[in-house]
Amino acid sequence: MSQYVYNVCTNCNGRVTANAQSCPHCGITFAGTPKARRETVRAEAAAEREDRRQYLTIRENEVEKFNAELESFVAYLEGEIIAAGLKRNSAIDPEKLKKQHTFPPFDPGALAKPKVPPNPTDFGPADLTWSQKLLPGTKAKWQTATEAGIAEFAAEMDRHEAYERRRLEKLAEAEAAHKAHVVDLKRKAEREDAELDQFRQELDAMQPQAVAKYFSLVLDRSPYPKGFPKRHKLAFVPESAQLVLEYEFPTLEVVPTTKQKRFVKTKDRMDAVDRPESQIKAIYARIPPQIVLRTLHEIFQADTRGHVETIVFNGFVNTVDRATGNPVSPCLVSVRTTRDTFAAVNLDLIEPLTCLKGLSASVSRSPAELAPVRPIIDFSMVDSRFIDEADVLSELDQRPNLMELSPSEFESLITNLFAKMGLETKLTQASRDGGVDCVAFDARPIFGGKVVIQAKRYKNTVGVAAVRDLYGTVLNEGASKGILVTTSGYGKAAFDFANNKPMELLDGGNLLYLLKEHADMDARIVVPEDWVDPADDA
Repeated sequence: MSQYVYNVCTNCNGRVTANAQSCPHCGITFAGTPKARRETVRAEAAAEREDRRQYLTIRENEVEKFNAELESFVAYLEGEIIAAGLKRNSAIDPEKLKKQHTFPPFDPGALAKPKVPPNPTDFGPADLTWSQKLLPGTKAKWQTATEAGIAEFAAEMDRHEAYERRRLEKLAEAEAAHKAHVVDLKRKAEREDAELDQFRQELDAMQPQAVAKYFSLVLDRSPYPKGFPKRHKLAFVPESAQLVLEYEFPTLEVVPTTKQKRFVKTKDRMDAVDRPESQIKAIYARIPPQIVLRTLHEIFQADTRGHVETIVFNGFVNTVDRATGNPVSPCLVSVRTTRDTFAAVNLDLIEPLTCLKGLSASVSRSPAELAPVRPIIDFSMVDSRFIDEADVLSELDQRPNLMELSPSEFESLITNLFAKMGLETKLTQASRDGGVDCVAFDARPIFGGKVVIQAKRYKNTVGVAAVRDLYGTVLNEGASKGILVTTSGYGKAAFDFANNKPMELLDGGNLLYLLKEHADMDARIVVPEDWVDPADDA
C-alpha cells in the first residue's frame, strides 16, 4: 500500500510516491528511507487534520459568541431597558462634580544637572620624572607645554562657566514658566469650582435653567448601548413645578436584522439568517415605552430637592420617511404624570405599554410605521427663554407687559388670539376674578365644537379650584373642550384633575409662545410688586 502514499517534491512541488528515491519530474534525489518519508507524510497529514479541527472549532466558537451577544442584546431591547436603569442611582451631587485638582510638579529634566567642570590635570604635560629633568631642553619644553595647558584650561573654564550661566538662566525660565502654568491651572480650577458652586446655588433656588441643566446631566449619564442617541431638550416651569422633556428615541435600525448566524463547515462560511420584518417591528414597538418609564424613574429619583411635581415627556424619533424619502420627526409617545402617581408604579412587575396606558399616555399605534401622536405640550411653548428674556431695565423693554394691560385690553387680546388661531370667538360677561371668559366655536368637522376659554392673570400657581370651575362650565355649556390660560402656572392637583378630561391647561410660557406664533406679538410677563391674586384662587 505504500505506493499509494504520496509526497510532494520540495523542489518542484511535483506529486511522487512515498517509496520513490528521486523525483520523476525534476530528478532530485530524496533523503531518508521510504518508511521514514511515509511516517513524515502521515504525521503532516495528522497535523493538518488537527489544524483544521482547531480552525473549525474557533469558527464555531465565533458563531456561538456572536449569537449569544445578539440574543442578549435582543433580550435587552425586548424587556431589560427598565431593569438596567433601576440598577443605578441617578441622583447627582453637584459637589461631587468638582474635580480633584492636581498640579504637575516642576520637572527640570537635563537642566537640573550641572555640567562637570574641567579637570586641571587633563590639561598640559605630566610632571617630569627625575631622569627627564636631567635631559637638556626638556624642562623648557615642559614649561612651554604647561603654560599652554594652563591657557587651554582657563579657556575651557570660561566656556564651562558660560554654559552654566546659560543653563541656570534656562532653568530659571523653565521654573518661572512652570509656576505661571500652575497659576493658570489653579485659576481655571477655581473658576470651575466657582461655577459649580453657583450651579448648586441656582439649583437650590429652583432657577429654571439650572434645574433643566441638572436633569440634562442625569440623562446624559444614563447608560445605553450603541444606537441609542439619548439626545434631549428640557424646560422647567417653576410656577407649575413642571419639567417638560423632549427625548429622541432610537430608530428602527437599532433592532438587528440578523436573527442568528450559522457556520457551514463544508464551505467555511458564516450564513446570516434574516429576522422577519414582523418580528423587527414587534421588538421596536417595545423600546419607546421602556425608555419613557425608565426616564421618568431616573428624573424623579434624581430630584432629591423635590423641585419637580409633574413631568411631560414627548418622545420623538428623527428618521426618514420611507414613503417619501424626506426627514421626519414624529412624536411616538407623549405622557404627563405626577410624582405621586408615578410613585405608585412598581417598575419591577409592570408591562410597559399597559403601564403607559394606565398613565393616560398617547402611544403610537405603530412606531415602526412612524404613526405619530399629538404631544401633550409642544416643547417650543414651554421654553423658559420666553419668560426669562425681559430686559433688566423694564422701562427700556418695548414689549407689552401682559400684567400691566387694563382688563378690557387683556380680554380683547385673548379673544383676538384665539380668533387668529381659527376659532370663532365671542366674549362673555367678565368673570369674578378679573380673568377672561370666552366661548368659541371650532368649525373643524369631527374634532370641532364648542370651546370654553378662560384666562387668568396670576402671579402664583393656579389652584385646582379654577380647573374644577372651568370643567363645570364645560359640562353646563355642553362644550367639547375647555381651555384655561394663565400668566403663571399650574400645580400637580390641577394637572391630576384635568387628566383624561377634555381640558387643556396653558401656562405663561405657552401664552407668550401663542401670541408670537399666531399674532406676531412679542410680549412679556413681569408681575408688579404690589400685585395680588384674586382671593378665591390665590
